[in-house]
Amino acid sequence: MPTEIYMMKLGMTMTEGTVAEWHIPDGGEVKLGEDLYRLETEKVEMEVEAEAAGIVRHLVPAETTVDPGDVVGWIYAANEEIPDVLPGAPAGGASAAPAEAEPAAAAAEAAAAPARAEGERVPASPAARRLAKELGVDLATVTATGPRGRVTEDDVRSAHEAAAAAPAAAPAAAPGTPAPASPLARKRAEALGVDLSTVAGTGPGGRITKEDVEAAAGGGAPAAAPAAAAAAPAVAREDEVMAVRGMRKVIAERMYASLQETAQLTMDMDVAMDDCVKLRGQLIEEWSDDGVRPSYTDIVMKAAAKALRDHPRMNAQFLGTEMNLRGEVHVGMAVALDEGLVVPVVRNVDQIDLKAIAQESSRLAGLAREGKLGLDDMAGGTFTVSTLGMFGVDSFTPILNPPEVGILGVNRLRDDVRWEGERPVRQKAMTLSLTWDHRALDGAPAAQFLASVRDYLEAPFRLLV
Repeated sequence: MPTEIYMMKLGMTMTEGTVAEWHIPDGGEVKLGEDLYRLETEKVEMEVEAEAAGIVRHLVPAETTVDPGDVVGWIYAANEEIPDVLPGAPAGGASAAPAEAEPAAAAAEAAAAPARAEGERVPASPAARRLAKELGVDLATVTATGPRGRVTEDDVRSAHEAAAAAPAAAPAAAPGTPAPASPLARKRAEALGVDLSTVAGTGPGGRITKEDVEAAAGGGAPAAAPAAAAAAPAVAREDEVMAVRGMRKVIAERMYASLQETAQLTMDMDVAMDDCVKLRGQLIEEWSDDGVRPSYTDIVMKAAAKALRDHPRMNAQFLGTEMNLRGEVHVGMAVALDEGLVVPVVRNVDQIDLKAIAQESSRLAGLAREGKLGLDDMAGGTFTVSTLGMFGVDSFTPILNPPEVGILGVNRLRDDVRWEGERPVRQKAMTLSLTWDHRALDGAPAAQFLASVRDYLEAPFRLLV
């Protein structure tokens, strides 16, 4: 019996999914556990692995949206006969003969993919990115054979094997010959005036790295003549059109709708963080043997959860003709990915301790970055915390995630000054940015909620009881 390839159901709230991309062409062979297709929903993307080895036959083309559980293809064992019409195919259905032209077409498509500008993100599957990180392969050096110039796991393995077979360092290219170099190396060479054709590369396959350029500049490597540099024609970068789809499309639609359909206002409030800094340091030391490292966001989440208990109208859903004051406190934590923003939910934050919050937030963030979050991991939030402090941000305007009525922005920890009489005293401080829905509550109760969060953070021992 052939093995069904079906649309996986990622959570109780999932109503449809899209076969965004087939990684194995129709008629191609797949190994057990190999990435088969990329699944997209409104909230998540993930790679679906093959549950058997054999010949893959597509029942639906890429970019087809179906219901969870629907069959989208089949895997036939090597000794199985493939019927002329696949089970479940529409009238005049799929031909059983493998599409011999497809691999060639895919290769042509990859070859025809527009050249990437230096520093531009390389399209690659999550599995390929993980493998590249493990093997130390620079994706920018990999020749892509996947659809639309996408780097696959096999491409990464091939690049790694080629690099292993190549000498550790290659001789410098002849003058005037373009040298293989990473985008960072090219930018650094331009800044330092280093002629790449005179630099010996120590990267994979003789590729020039940023360190090679800096070493050449420090060692007096010949620089390009100013006249020659001035005469070099500027390389025009062509416009690139990117389809707004998948996660980016959903984010765009929901953020626009949020601003259109709610009455959002934002206020800032400063928090003295000296005691919070001390508490975090002590907890990191206390929990080091368990590998638990609480973040400031974890501490803010706990403070917000306690404040939500004190101010239940902020822990609510505005439903137009009524408000649902939620009995449970489930805090969403925004996690930034290359593809967009996801918001996994830490449940019952008011009832669990700081250590459990730190463990759960770390687990969810890891799943998010690996593309393994389920829809249930992101459902049921009653309030959201979003952090940009790691980027040096002092204040921003977070956007509500309706029907929630509040979202708290966490900014950077900074050096500040407070006054004790006439004497200035140095302190650590942070600004919190609260956006709330004015339809649900007014400015005074919103300010009282934010002040409660501040008070918990300025006396953080209260978060431990």
